[in-house]
Amino acid sequence: MLKLKNINTFYGNIHALKDVDIEVTEGEIITLIGANGAGKTTTLMSISGIVPPRSGEILFMDKAINHFRPDTIVALGICQVPEGRHIFPYLTVMENLDMGAFLRTDKDNIKKDLEHIFDLFPILAQRRHQPGGTLSGGEQQMLAISRALMARPKLLLLDEPSLGLAPLVVRQIFEIIEKINNESNTTIFLVEQNANLALKTAHRGYVMENGRIMLTDATENLLLDENVKKAYLGM
Repeated sequence: MLKLKNINTFYGNIHALKDVDIEVTEGEIITLIGANGAGKTTTLMSISGIVPPRSGEILFMDKAINHFRPDTIVALGICQVPEGRHIFPYLTVMENLDMGAFLRTDKDNIKKDLEHIFDLFPILAQRRHQPGGTLSGGEQQMLAISRALMARPKLLLLDEPSLGLAPLVVRQIFEIIEKINNESNTTIFLVEQNANLALKTAHRGYVMENGRIMLTDATENLLLDENVKKAYLGM
């Protein structure tokens, strides 16, 4: 579904991503783990067109997208839930969800998707007329994921969904991530600081250090890898 080939991304003169190769197969969850500043968020930003790569190629459904604008990439079926959530705080929950469906014209399906969102996150149905900024951190994360789902993505990019949340809420969010993948067959690219949880949720994983992919394998193998255990799992 998605292929990054020799991606090099820069911030000015800072070489953030160095010859990055990643593949994502339709229907799977993959995770990208690494230390702060390793280049994980930049990888998602490059895919989304927010920080376009200077060289290399990004293919989505066999189409090169690395020179496309972000809104065009969303229309193709790639949606990103950014680190820190970035909901619209002064808009209501319903208005935030409407923004997620902004590019869609299939009103009947939009209504069905909204009902599905409220099945996944009943608390959002209760708070539908409440401003997004008055929600708790966990509820805002639910809203950010739901807003992306309202675009009906083929590929969902999640950047640090557990950031700043209580352990009980994190567990709930990750259960929903698995449910989204299983029930709707939505492909998920997960960037997560909680490496243990990410590797237990995903099917395959990539390990990034200083802008380079250093290791890739099935997640059950990465969980047993001594270097991964020492560097990222605190073992």
